[in-house]
Amino acid sequence: MCEVSMSRVLTEVPWGYTMPRDEVHVWLTRVGWPPTHIRELADVLSLAERQKVKRLRFPLDRERHVIGRGLVRVVLGRILDTRPDSLNYVYNDFGKPYLRDAPNGRHLQFNISHSGDIVLIALADDRQVGVDVERIRHDLELEEIARRSFSSGEQADLGVLPAGERHNAFFRCWSRKEAFIKARGEGLSLPLDRFDVSVRVGDSAALLATRPDPLEASRWVIRDLDVGPGYKASVAVEGSGWRLKILELRIQQDQPSISL
Repeated sequence: MCEVSMSRVLTEVPWGYTMPRDEVHVWLTRVGWPPTHIRELADVLSLAERQKVKRLRFPLDRERHVIGRGLVRVVLGRILDTRPDSLNYVYNDFGKPYLRDAPNGRHLQFNISHSGDIVLIALADDRQVGVDVERIRHDLELEEIARRSFSSGEQADLGVLPAGERHNAFFRCWSRKEAFIKARGEGLSLPLDRFDVSVRVGDSAALLATRPDPLEASRWVIRDLDVGPGYKASVAVEGSGWRLKILELRIQQDQPSISL
């Protein structure tokens, strides 16, 4: 087990870090952490999480998994003033994790996403949250994927865009839809064509329509996240009256820094 006083990764998330109940926090970091940091994060994972890491074939997948699962434990431990390796999760029928018996009466929700070299962690208090990041790729048949996965309204909005804008618009739409699905915690049991999100760059990242319950769209907010060129990212949050705060944790060989 990892002792809090021994881990440099733990000290890189400030002891004074808190998350007010009316804020939603998104932590952003990138792969390429020093091996010592990766080992420290692996030590705070549960046995099941470590076993999953071992089953992953590619080193990049293993690193992203350790960073995402380990860092979310560190951050939750800071908020709850408890050891990250003592946190216990329960999982719903679709595999989404939740904290079991969280101390201090907090009902923290969290979600993780990674793509390329980016890892995102979203946290909220007493409201569902989902986050998604997509590396923009040029080796996919986007029109075919849109026909299979997007609603008819989204396909129409995508089709009227100038050809030069459709590629980015596709990934913008995809990240918004994935964030909402992950926030709902139902996996692909919620068909992608059962709801509409906006796809244009000038639009707010709105959830435009939900089916069969049209009122559900008003209960969610989707926001785009600026994570740098070559990526599209979004966060979906239940309810309103919250502020978004993005925290970037930069770790370069023995020179960590946090941007708030």
